[in-house]
Amino acid sequence: MRTPTAMIVGLVLCPCGLLLTLTGTLAPNWRQVSHIPDQSIDIILEQGIWDICQEQQSTHNRLCGQADELGYFEQVPVWVAQRLMPTSLVLNLLGLVVAALGVRCWQKEPRHLLAGVAGLVLFLSGLLSLTPASWYTHELWALPAPAGSTLVVGYSLVLSYLGSCLEILGGLALTLSFHRCCKERRAPKLPPSPVLEAGPCSTTGAYRNPWDVLEDERDGRQWRSTLPCDSDL
Repeated sequence: MRTPTAMIVGLVLCPCGLLLTLTGTLAPNWRQVSHIPDQSIDIILEQGIWDICQEQQSTHNRLCGQADELGYFEQVPVWVAQRLMPTSLVLNLLGLVVAALGVRCWQKEPRHLLAGVAGLVLFLSGLLSLTPASWYTHELWALPAPAGSTLVVGYSLVLSYLGSCLEILGGLALTLSFHRCCKERRAPKLPPSPVLEAGPCSTTGAYRNPWDVLEDERDGRQWRSTLPCDSDL
């Protein structure tokens, strides 16, 4: 049996979402702070959920581990993101393992129920990563930053958004397996039909004439036609 299209879509989107979410979680670039007063104009602060880095654009010198003088990491959106993003990654990995066991590309028949459960886990994983990303975006300009500076969305936040959406779409695709599972359970089970044993030289379902048409030739007798001839008229 061919692997259903919905399962293939789920197995393609969810690993891509995992990679994007992992990059967004680890990279310290959820927000960029530029044009900081009393500092060089080419200095940019890159703030993530784990670290703060300072980069000088003219020389491309990058220095991470900057001190959190404004209490950035103590804010609730950052604190929530530090908890939910790793949880989402763990659920995504668990969902992919269950999905691989459910789809079973190496077998003839997939396990639709197991694939549907994996879809629910992956859908929940996408929601857990989408929640902190959305909250952080909503509070982006309210989080503490140097007065008079310019705030810009970082690439890590964008990747977290994209990864969350891919996980949600992939999870929904796998949950369609529940429909196939329900159809299989509702379908009536027919008794197995008897199989006729064919001989070594016979073909199943072929017609066999019960009369031996060569019997007269073997007995040396001529076959006489019962139809009238011209001499009988």
